[in-house]
Amino acid sequence: MVKAFTFSPFQENTYIVIDDETQKAAVIDPGCYDQAEKETLSAFIDSRQLTVTHLLQTHSHLDHVFGSAYVKRKYGVKMYLHELDMVIFNDVPKRMEMYGLRGYDPTEVDVYLREGDKIAVGNTTLDVLHTPGHAPGHVVFVNHKDRYVIGGDVLFKGSIGRTDFTYCDHQALLNSIRTKLYTLPDDYTVYAGHMDPTTIGREKKSNPFIRMD
Repeated sequence: MVKAFTFSPFQENTYIVIDDETQKAAVIDPGCYDQAEKETLSAFIDSRQLTVTHLLQTHSHLDHVFGSAYVKRKYGVKMYLHELDMVIFNDVPKRMEMYGLRGYDPTEVDVYLREGDKIAVGNTTLDVLHTPGHAPGHVVFVNHKDRYVIGGDVLFKGSIGRTDFTYCDHQALLNSIRTKLYTLPDDYTVYAGHMDPTTIGREKKSNPFIRMD
């Protein structure tokens, strides 16, 4: 199953992927900003008696990594990120200053994700697809058995990820959607980094930025 939390002034979606058979779990994009939000995340994990095995990042814009150090420290897990996103990850402290935000707890990346990796969370398998555009090292995590995508900031309900930040590439984003996401079956649910979930089929038919008529 997938459990979602919406955290921080950026309204970022943090996800916990849970393997119901083993109660093992992966935390994806922990955007919990303040202590109350961090405790909300951990209270759910503790209440379900989950064993957190992975900290996975679709990418490393600041709103997706606010709580990464907390999750690493509390659960003793490794942090996974694509190597091409290190240029953004290393810039997070500077970006925090630009936004007038405080309290960021730096941490380190332990494992570099690559296209084709398979992440085993108990008996649940997440396939890694490299989907650059919104960020150079952006990835998505696909669960083919349960037919969903943890999609970060690539494809939204009726929208797409921003490409007006440093290191963004609009054409690369459109190509990632067209060749990586729109090749998945229409009934796959997309759990995006912001806003409500959608499906591949819905966006292929109606997304104003990139339709596949």
